Amino acid sequence: MTVNGSDDVLLVHGGTPLEGEIRVRGAKNLVPKAMVAALLGSEPSRLRNVPDIRDVRVVRGLLQLHGVTVRPGEEPGELVMDPTHVESANVADIDAHAGSSRIPILLCGPLLHRLGHAFIPGLGGCDIGGRPIDFHFEVLRQFGATIEKRADGQFLEAPRRLRGTKIKLPYPSVGATEQVLLTAVLAEGVTELSNAAVEPEIEDLICVLQKMGAIIAMDTDRTIRITGVDRLGGYNHRALPDRLEAASWASAALATEGNIYVRGAQQRSMMTFLNTYRKVGGAFEIDDEGIRFWHPGGQLKSIALETDVHPGFQTDWQQPLVVALTQATGLSIIHETVYESRLGFTSALNQMGAHIQLYRECLGGSDCRFGQRNFLHSAVVSGPTKLQGADLVIPDLRGGFSYLIAALAAQGTSRVHGIDLINRGYENFMEKLVELGAKVELPGKALG
Repeated sequence: MTVNGSDDVLLVHGGTPLEGEIRVRGAKNLVPKAMVAALLGSEPSRLRNVPDIRDVRVVRGLLQLHGVTVRPGEEPGELVMDPTHVESANVADIDAHAGSSRIPILLCGPLLHRLGHAFIPGLGGCDIGGRPIDFHFEVLRQFGATIEKRADGQFLEAPRRLRGTKIKLPYPSVGATEQVLLTAVLAEGVTELSNAAVEPEIEDLICVLQKMGAIIAMDTDRTIRITGVDRLGGYNHRALPDRLEAASWASAALATEGNIYVRGAQQRSMMTFLNTYRKVGGAFEIDDEGIRFWHPGGQLKSIALETDVHPGFQTDWQQPLVVALTQATGLSIIHETVYESRLGFTSALNQMGAHIQLYRECLGGSDCRFGQRNFLHSAVVSGPTKLQGADLVIPDLRGGFSYLIAALAAQGTSRVHGIDLINRGYENFMEKLVELGAKVELPGKALG
């Protein structure tokens, strides 16, 4: 990774428990998608509880490139989006956003409905395993789109109105489910999506689309049926809070022997995480405004953990919790079944003093789709081990926040490179660290 100067490096002086209160706002995995949904409407939409993160800024820029007026609303964290005058965007302008996010792929369906064509440049995102976009294009072909591969990206056209179709996902992919929803709502006829993702953020996106006038039914067997309509209006919606960020701060409290009140965290979407947190030995207390997480003292307990799609243990919860598990007594077994390369971040933890061994076999649970494919997707964590400060280069969003947790829990000073990547999904994370008493600084500029 290229390190872009001192502003992208954070010095972390570890060994201090994180204590205090922070707030989480709308979910990174919902808000940008709800912003894309505004493209489908013939009237303005109002989205509340919007976090100030890079993914939001990327989508805001993409919407504005396509003629959508985006302005702040009356309350903090509110956006008003007016798609009345949607227009084609300059290819070079769209390309300027390439590599910064994978969200542009989700604009395809709405733009095909509104303009009859769309252009998608090369896509970036976190390098945590295969997330093939080919399936997105195949889905759009099934709706009736034509796709031409060009040197600078993909050009899509809809010669006539897109038509509903039957789609069975080989895996309950969140991105593919979002693609189908955003395309099917204005397609002619009925679309049946089998083996769909049913994450809380997917349900919230369905709520957004239903407010706009969509007809969407969710069955208990992961089947979603969408009856296309001729027109959608706007919406007024408050985004559900970010359960993934909340869990990251919870793991930070555990790893640093701290006590953090996460205002905005909600029990319902975090029940699986909370059960695991309690098994490890973490304590929490729930009220109407949020959840307090803390290390109650004594030894943390080792566990066997398997990630899965919702309602299983979310893959985005895994990396921060693994840092805390380096401080648990005994052997913890982690089986990652969602992203085949997500355990690669553990090599840096070993450099800090952790004892983590990776395996190609499916350990501690059922066989998964990676079991016979030579991926290091299981881990055994032996603890407790004292962590020492180190030079760390952030590999991806959740791994990056996990490195921050490790640096905060370690003795000595760590230099964490590439911290700007964390801004993709964690609003004002450096300010929050300071509020919690962390001793961090940008070189030449003290923060706390």
